[in-house]
Amino acid sequence: MSKLSFKELLDAGVHFGHLKRKWNPAMAPYIFEEKKGIHIIDLNKTIVHLDQANAAMKQIAKSGKKILFVATKKQAKDIVAERIKNVNMPFVTERWSGGMLTNFQTTRKSIRKMTSIDKMKSDGTWDTLNKREKLFKTRQREKLEKTFGSISDMTRQPAAIFIVDILKEHIALAEARRLNIPTFALVDTNSNPKLVDFPIPANDDASKSITIIIDEICKSIQEGLEERKFLKDNPEAAKQEAKAPTENAEAEEVNEVKVEEKETVEPAAAEKTAKDEAPAKDEVKAEKAPAKKPASAKKAASAKKEPKAEKATAKKATSTKKEEKSEKAPAKKAAAKKPAAKKASAAKAEKEDK
Repeated sequence: MSKLSFKELLDAGVHFGHLKRKWNPAMAPYIFEEKKGIHIIDLNKTIVHLDQANAAMKQIAKSGKKILFVATKKQAKDIVAERIKNVNMPFVTERWSGGMLTNFQTTRKSIRKMTSIDKMKSDGTWDTLNKREKLFKTRQREKLEKTFGSISDMTRQPAAIFIVDILKEHIALAEARRLNIPTFALVDTNSNPKLVDFPIPANDDASKSITIIIDEICKSIQEGLEERKFLKDNPEAAKQEAKAPTENAEAEEVNEVKVEEKETVEPAAAEKTAKDEAPAKDEVKAEKAPAKKPASAKKAASAKKEPKAEKATAKKATSTKKEEKSEKAPAKKAAAKKPAAKKASAAKAEKEDK
């Protein structure tokens, strides 16, 4: 849990949000209530999210990577500059120049210009310049110092970025998201926490609120740096710490194997019981099934079928005889019709003679 208590956050005014009409609906899970037209932030959720941010910050600092702090608003710039210097982390408290992260090569060129002017002053080449050149270089140096002086030690892109107000620093947030850099931010009731990886719901306008949270984050960074230094001084402790995750992983694997074995044993036992029950069922079926006929009975049945086959052939023979008779019958009818026709013609001839 966070070292900060609920009362400390309450006294610092961390719970005060913006007016109801200015709220962002995405902040609804972090709002406790509305009082006199102002949204009140749930400090219990602030403590939970602050713990998560502190743990992540500590691990980043322990790994030796840099965290960039961005706070250009009046209430926050002096607080951030004063505290982040003690932790030796880069910060931006003046205007955020576009492309500071996405076009980091150009940013590095500007930082090199600034360092080259410093070298000119140290190695004696500064004295060889005329008055006009000196004036131009000093003005250039002041301009670069204002924008890039606090990030002059940042030789590569930061491992994470911390923003005080994501609405004001929307360009810095967009660049960090584009480069997939983890983002930490103070998120007020008028902001969208879904844009941030580690949102801390808190009042980002009051100087007391900003101070108490920045102090807590600086403490976690300092702890990470101290642990890193201790591990460097004690290589044996570093080895033990490196072994610890592998041992934990092995223990987890063993537990997983045991669980899998249990899962496989249970189905096997179920199969055995099913097999034991299966023979009993087969015996019941065998009892119900009728006895098979002997071979002699089969022969008798085949002998009975043979006379039936003979009868069938006899029937076919009688049917063929009937067909032959039916063919002869029309011929007889035709022969019977011819004498009748002859008699009719003879009768007509007799009538004519008369």
